[in-house]
Amino acid sequence: MVSLDPARTALVAIDMHRGHLDPAVATLPLAAERCDLVIARAARLFGELRARRIPIVHVVTEYRDAQEILANPFWRAIHDDPTKARKRMSGHNIIGEPTTEIIPDLIEPGDWIVRGKKRYSPFRDTDLGFLLDRRLQVDTLILAGINTTSCVLCCGFDATNRDYRVVIAQDAVDSMDGEEMHCFALRLMAAIIGWVIANDDIIAAIGDVQPAGETQRQDGGR
Repeated sequence: MVSLDPARTALVAIDMHRGHLDPAVATLPLAAERCDLVIARAARLFGELRARRIPIVHVVTEYRDAQEILANPFWRAIHDDPTKARKRMSGHNIIGEPTTEIIPDLIEPGDWIVRGKKRYSPFRDTDLGFLLDRRLQVDTLILAGINTTSCVLCCGFDATNRDYRVVIAQDAVDSMDGEEMHCFALRLMAAIIGWVIANDDIIAAIGDVQPAGETQRQDGGR
């Protein structure tokens, strides 16, 4: 069983925004019946981690316009293919749209925000690495978010290639690509990237620490 040092650990929440998780506005939606469940599980985990002074880092995909999305040749090729889960993605998470808003149940004052993710990797062309290495000075990442099959998977590869210890919060990830692909991605990450474990086991791996209380960080919404 892995053990986690709260002083050296951060949770990275990947694309837990309305563009995936709010069926009313989502442009690349997780199945509606799965949204509330993953939000509830993630909210519980995030609360437990905040109480142990573990920072929560939200990474949000945002584009200036459709041209930034369709510059990817594969995304452009499948744009009009009705058989693809990512069809018609040229309107996904344009800056200023409600789809870019983090799910309210998942964000608190004191959480960190990294915006401007444009491809599957949360590290590519963002300051996530700088925040983790220089500001937070962590060596262990707990991954949560959407989609297990793309952005979470890519973050896991990038993180392990950067020599972070990687934990995937299996109760706080899901995929619009369906249950079979979601489970395959979890098995793949467990085989070659890091520890895939449930919320209760993550909390057990951290152990009991003094509640954050009044000493909790007050840096809000960066």
